Amino acid sequence: MLNEKLEHHVSDALKEYNDNNAYMGLVLFEDAIKHVCKITRIVQSPAGHALLVGVGGSGKQSLSKLASFIMNYQTVFITISGNYGMNDLKLDIQGYYTKAAIKDEGLLWLFTEGQITNERFLVYINDLLSSGEIADLYTNDEKDQIINNVRAKVKADGIPDTRENCWQWFIDKTRKNLHMSLCFSPVGESFRQRARKFPALVNNTVIDWFQPWPYDALLSVASTFLAEVDLGDDSARDAVVRFMPISFTQVNQMC
Repeated sequence: MLNEKLEHHVSDALKEYNDNNAYMGLVLFEDAIKHVCKITRIVQSPAGHALLVGVGGSGKQSLSKLASFIMNYQTVFITISGNYGMNDLKLDIQGYYTKAAIKDEGLLWLFTEGQITNERFLVYINDLLSSGEIADLYTNDEKDQIINNVRAKVKADGIPDTRENCWQWFIDKTRKNLHMSLCFSPVGESFRQRARKFPALVNNTVIDWFQPWPYDALLSVASTFLAEVDLGDDSARDAVVRFMPISFTQVNQMC
């Protein structure tokens, strides 16, 4: 059984999230709260990245947003359009690095496999996960500018402000503040092939598997979403609510 204090804390966080952001209709049953706790534990560490593996609709993105909110991180994501390419991804990552290192902001980059319109995107992400230093992310002039921008902060930390120390400070600060939540599906061969080509997806993340929701979880969801629906007397309501998890399971089996 879950600790009541924990359940109350996560429920309050969801309420506060919905008060300040677009409404997220989550039902916080036991498994969902456990996933939120796992994600927060993963991303609170420097260079902590989560790989969430489960079929579509299992709540990976929503629970990541809630975990990010609990950690006081800003949730960021790329917006895919018809002409979104490598240069656009590079600019987005540069923006994340600036916020994480220069502005010292905590970020959770929510990334889904549906956003991989070009497999080369994973080259950048593999480097980000493994070392934080992405080849060709900055030109030499841009790198010099960053080094000059952080020189005073490096000195303030009691570190000799050499070029190498300044750049390493920038990368270390980025790894401390920038975290990824990678939401992938195990269905098909794509996940297997990408894990082989880009080993940091597995080697430099902590994997959280999203198994099919149990009966009690489905019952909680049905009870919550049917609470405002007129279903007649209590016995009829109870019968309808209890039928929902059964119908959901049978439809999945038939599919």
